[in-house]
Amino acid sequence: MSTKRPFSRRKFLTASAVGIAAPMIIPASAIGRGKRPAPSNRINVACFGFGTIAHATVPAFLREDRVQVVAVADVNRLSGNYGYRGELQGGRLECMRIVNEHYASTEGRMDYHGCRAYEDFRELLDNEDVDAVNISTPDHWHAVLAIYAANKGKHIYGQKPLAVTVGEGRKMVEAVNRNKVTWQTGSQQRSETYFREAAEFVRNERIGKLQRIVIGLPGGHSNWNQMGDRIEPEAVPDGLNYDLWQGPAPDREYRPAILPLNWRHNFDYSGGMITDWGAHHIDIAQLAMDMDHSGPIKIDNIKAELPAPDDLYNTATKFHFECAYASGVKMVVADTSENPQGITFEGEGEKSIFVKRGDIKMNPVELRRERIQENEKHVYKSTNHVSDFISGIYSGGRTAAPIEASHRSISICHLANIAIRLGRESLEWDPKRERVINDDKANAMLNRPIRGGWKLR
Repeated sequence: MSTKRPFSRRKFLTASAVGIAAPMIIPASAIGRGKRPAPSNRINVACFGFGTIAHATVPAFLREDRVQVVAVADVNRLSGNYGYRGELQGGRLECMRIVNEHYASTEGRMDYHGCRAYEDFRELLDNEDVDAVNISTPDHWHAVLAIYAANKGKHIYGQKPLAVTVGEGRKMVEAVNRNKVTWQTGSQQRSETYFREAAEFVRNERIGKLQRIVIGLPGGHSNWNQMGDRIEPEAVPDGLNYDLWQGPAPDREYRPAILPLNWRHNFDYSGGMITDWGAHHIDIAQLAMDMDHSGPIKIDNIKAELPAPDDLYNTATKFHFECAYASGVKMVVADTSENPQGITFEGEGEKSIFVKRGDIKMNPVELRRERIQENEKHVYKSTNHVSDFISGIYSGGRTAAPIEASHRSISICHLANIAIRLGRESLEWDPKRERVINDDKANAMLNRPIRGGWKLR
């Protein structure tokens, strides 16, 4: 087989983006078999944001032979207090260092400096030959960045939770579909064996007809950056473009307690643990119910402990809500003071499946020995989330975590947060129209103002 493409990488990737069939012959190396492809056959990836989660995703891209990481954009030059114990360095220079050192080592070129760093993502896209982007920014930036990149024809690996409002999520879906780019949400549980196995057992009624789902999410406020006590305004550190970090979010004075990562506990930037972990576990529940294009019709029995609205950390610390589906299934979501961390699927005759990261348990235990047969229902199979994304770019096909599915899952979390903030005990939801029934105040919170002239189109 020839080792050269019948036309250029750029033309091939453009064809993939608009759904045109692949060229007549694609070398085995270009689709991940054999040696690392030649540079002209690799997918050039840019990284938007290099903080805590990027320390996991960027190495995954570097391990992918069909990829070349060529650039990073981050509003922070370089600083510490990233990670889940404040133990990591973050910022564009740290990402550039890691990428360049990786390629210098693996390619035997100790003078390698092929990854370049930018403060502004727009400048990066104007100056670099990029096919795809990895978005690992704070949540309040996801929608603007994704829509901007999609409109540029870039394939997107976008971190969860998808967006900070239902309205933003829908506009992201529209942009991805309109521009026909490949999308993968960083909901990596869809590429983990136990979660896929649980979903297939449920779909094939190995526990009988599904009755109830019980989900446990972490609660509270975690001091990941180890600066949670520094809540008073301080001077913006040298090397941080704080106005650009705020971007479309409301303007507030800089406080170390907010960034890195602790921004998850403020509604201006995220939705707390409900969106952070709900984007994982509720997503798997939706997958098991085959509800990637819909959602519940009601959320009720809503309870929460919510700090004062003007507290710096103002997301719910404890919570409970129940989602009713038209099928009759009820999904109970609560923090781990009430439910164990993970997902329990309850069926008929006391049959059940409990699944969490690294563990799955079935009742009765004999159920664990069963296997889903070839002629039964299967969910999309992926064992490597980043590799699946790259394969989707080449094939022009779907991925493990399509944007519509992620939008539907995180919308449930947004609805719960809206109800909690409004003090509602119940909301009725029309999943087709994506509107709350007979509640103007709740519907008003499906969107939010965008600061600074940023666009969602």
